Amino acid sequence: MTSTERPQVVLLHGVGLDHTMWQPLREHLSHQTVALDLPGHGGQPPLRTAQDLASLAADVLARLDTRAPVHLVGFSLGALIAQHLARFAPQRVRTLTAVNSVCRRTADEAAAVEQRLATAGTDFAQGIDRAIQRWFPAGETAVDQRIIEATRQTLAGNDVESYVHAYAVFARGDREIAGELSGIIQPALAITGELDPGSTPQMSRRLAESIPDCRLRIIPGARHMLPVENPVALAGELNKFFSDNEGNQA
Repeated sequence: MTSTERPQVVLLHGVGLDHTMWQPLREHLSHQTVALDLPGHGGQPPLRTAQDLASLAADVLARLDTRAPVHLVGFSLGALIAQHLARFAPQRVRTLTAVNSVCRRTADEAAAVEQRLATAGTDFAQGIDRAIQRWFPAGETAVDQRIIEATRQTLAGNDVESYVHAYAVFARGDREIAGELSGIIQPALAITGELDPGSTPQMSRRLAESIPDCRLRIIPGARHMLPVENPVALAGELNKFFSDNEGNQA
């Protein structure tokens, strides 16, 4: 298989972000990549009604290249959408990668995210500050300050109503897909950061145990924003995973 015949890699970002979050990673990937904006994000129209995981996945599915199955890589909310697509549109997905994904939140984990959802629309600016601090703790992160500021600006540019609709899916979508994970037939990779407090290593272990053909990787020292915090490590795992599932390379 030549480089021009390799399957396309499709990247799905997290809630409140957009396709630009993937730029640090794309530079290190061995395949052609396409980064889509999720419904209600970036260049897509804002969401004006309540959504669920199925409705967001249907929107993304309509925008996927139909010529060949893709390596589908989702981050956070994008990982939940990717899982739904792998399960219900298997002919369109060659491999599934869930980056910093939640999975089967415990009662305490569900309560914590519901609390963030409850205040998302009423104290949006403070929510952004808290997210930035969770993702890039002052004095503890090596991420370039320009990337941190760009992330902050992307979050601040959200339409608040649309963001809340999307965040509700992030808060509850793991329950929507949980019973379907065993039906995912593609090779899968569950990968997260060792120090991610929200999409924890234990959640990725739950995911890897639930999907029949799923490898697990935990990146030491990384937090939630793995694609920008350690794009080299993530790209290394992705490139190997893709190669392992494409047969012999020319």
